[in-house]
Parts: sequence; structure tokens; C-alpha cells
Amino acid sequence: MPVYEYTALDVKGNTLSGIVDADSPASARQKLRAAGNYPVAVREAASLSAQQSPRFFKRFRRVRQSELAIMTRQLGTLMTAGFPLVAALDALIPQTRSLQLKNQLTRIKDAIVGGSSFSQALSTVPTFPPLYINMIQAGESSGTMELVLDRLAEMIEKQQQVTQRITSAMTYPVFMTLIGAGILLFLITYIVPTIAALFSDMKQVLPVPTRILIAASQILKLWWWVIPIAIIFIVLSFQRVRNAESGRHAIDGILLSLPVLGDFLRKLSAARIARTLGLLLENGVSLLSALEIVKNIAGNVRIAGAVEAAANKVRQGQGLAGSLNATGQFPALFIQMIQVGEQSGALESLLKKLSDLFENEVETALMRMAALLEPVMILIMGVMVGFIVLSICLPIFEMNQLIR
Repeated sequence: MPVYEYTALDVKGNTLSGIVDADSPASARQKLRAAGNYPVAVREAASLSAQQSPRFFKRFRRVRQSELAIMTRQLGTLMTAGFPLVAALDALIPQTRSLQLKNQLTRIKDAIVGGSSFSQALSTVPTFPPLYINMIQAGESSGTMELVLDRLAEMIEKQQQVTQRITSAMTYPVFMTLIGAGILLFLITYIVPTIAALFSDMKQVLPVPTRILIAASQILKLWWWVIPIAIIFIVLSFQRVRNAESGRHAIDGILLSLPVLGDFLRKLSAARIARTLGLLLENGVSLLSALEIVKNIAGNVRIAGAVEAAANKVRQGQGLAGSLNATGQFPALFIQMIQVGEQSGALESLLKKLSDLFENEVETALMRMAALLEPVMILIMGVMVGFIVLSICLPIFEMNQLIR
């Protein structure tokens, strides 16, 4: 059934907007009038998304993880309170703020009314990843849909917390870098030329640092526009290489080989894999199916390939810990804990504890990196400002010596 976006007036004259599912625009208008509203504009939501630019603004039209977590949590709460699935979706759709998610939930509800299962309906929209769909499918087969929805909401919230910690830890260093670069650019392009004009009247050879500074100032003043073009070119080139399979393998391999960053990325991937794998196994998904899903959320192509290689060995009858250890891409503690879990039969609970442990280590490492970046940036800024001051003061010192 098509979905229509509408603008309408209520009985008090207030403007309303939202979406409604109907067979035609006329049916949509009838639904709005039956609800006591006067329709002003009704148009199909699918046509709206088609008018938008397809690729560049795609990321801005995605449903945010926070919205997905809230929707999952609310749906689980409604079903726990005794609402049937369709009735729960009917109650949830008007409360959803995101038009994109509201549109997709309406389509999911229509598919369920048409005879599809919840997991089949979820697979028809792009927002829900394979992990989410497989978890819902496991909940349908075991009759524990409410519990699965709560666990999914918890998992999405945990992943969002880790992402927010990474973002907040890196925001201050990035901000300081941009401000510092702006100040240095201003000094070199505007302040230095003014002072250099005073030195041009001097009939003597300027010191080497002063000549370097004046040359850099002249180059930046004439060719400043090259900098944004170069940045855009580098970013676009990096994205193009990143999108290619061979380039992605090369970049991810380089990142993992770096001394500090490589260890951090391995722990971050281990935390994601442990939490997701434990959640899937706990909800009745087989180990091989769980590994197929987990490799897609590793965040690194090399680690995803290691999970796939381990899954092939598990398929041949080998243990999970030994298969993962053979790849050489996972921390030793990760392998040891999985081995203990396999031997004790409590792999699911140990994986959850393991994810908490690595998430704490990732947060600690982030705090250390942020604390280390601040003095390093201050040192770099101090050296550059010191070079500018020295380059300006050296000719003045020479003039004082000549006067004496």
C-alpha cells in the first residue's frame, strides 16, 4: 500500500504534518477527513525520496542509530504490555519523529497485514541490518520477541555510546587543530607581510629563518586557494580508494599495522564482535550463522576476513578459539576467554563480559590518546609560533647590533 505525506489543518486551525497509508491520494484525504482534519496537501512519500539527490545526500537521509534504538525500545515495551505487533506499530508510527523511519514502519506494518512475518517485512526496507533481522527471526521462532527487542535496543545503545565516546574524545583535539591552523594562516598571510614590508627597506641580507618565513607568506598569499582544492582532492581520492576492494584491504591493513592505533582498532572490533556474537548465540542463532553476521560489523576488512576464515575452520570441525587464534588478528585475552567459554559451556555469558571489558579498555585508550594529543598539539603550535617570532626578531637584533 502506498504511503502519502500530508499537510492538514485540525479543528482549531493548527497545521499538522505526517504520513498516512492509503490506496490512493483520494483515500488518504478521506482518512484525514474521517480523523477530523482538513487536508491541505497530499503527495506520495516515495516520489519525495526520488526527487532528492541519490548519492551525495544519502548519508543525511539515513535513520540515525538513536532513533532506531528508541523505536526498538518502545516497540518492545508495547509488546510486553500486551499489544499485538500490528497494534504496537500503529501506536508507534505517529510518535516517530523521523519521516524516513515513519515511512518505513508504515510499509512494514502493511507487509505484516498482507501476510508477511516481521523479519520478512523488515528485509524490505534498507534501515534494518542483517543482524537486526536475524535477531527478530530468532525471536519469532522462540516466541521471545519482547526479550529480543529489549536486547537489540540495549545492543544499539551500547554501540552508540562507544561511538559517542570516540567522537567526544576526538572533538577537542580536532577543534584545537583547526583553530591553531587558522591562527597560523592568519599570521603568515596578513601579519607577516606587514612586518616584512618594514624589512624590505633594509639594505642588508635577512637571516635564513626570516627569508623562509617571508617566502612562505608570499606563497600562501598568492596560492591560498590551492589548499582547499588539495584537501578536497585528497578526501575524494581517499574515498575512491577506500571504496575499491583492493584499496580498502590495503588501508585497513596499514591501520592495523600501526603501533598504537592498530591495537586500539583490534580491541574496538573485538568488543563489537563479542557483544554481537554473544547476543546472537544467546537467542538461538547457530554459531556459523552468527559468524556470517558478525563479520559484517567488524569495522575492518582484514578482521572481517579473519572472522570468515575462522568460520570456514569451524565448519570443518575445529574449535572457535583455535580458529580465531590462527588468523593472528585478535588480542590474546579475547582468544583465552573464548577458549574458557567453550570448555565451560558458558560462551554466551563470557562473550558479554568480554565485550564490557574491551569497551572499557577502548574508552581508557581513548582518554589516554586525547590526553596525549593535547600537549603534542600545544608543542607543535608553540614550535611554529616560536619560529615566526624568532624570524621576526632576528633582523631586529641585527639592526640593534649595527646601531651600536
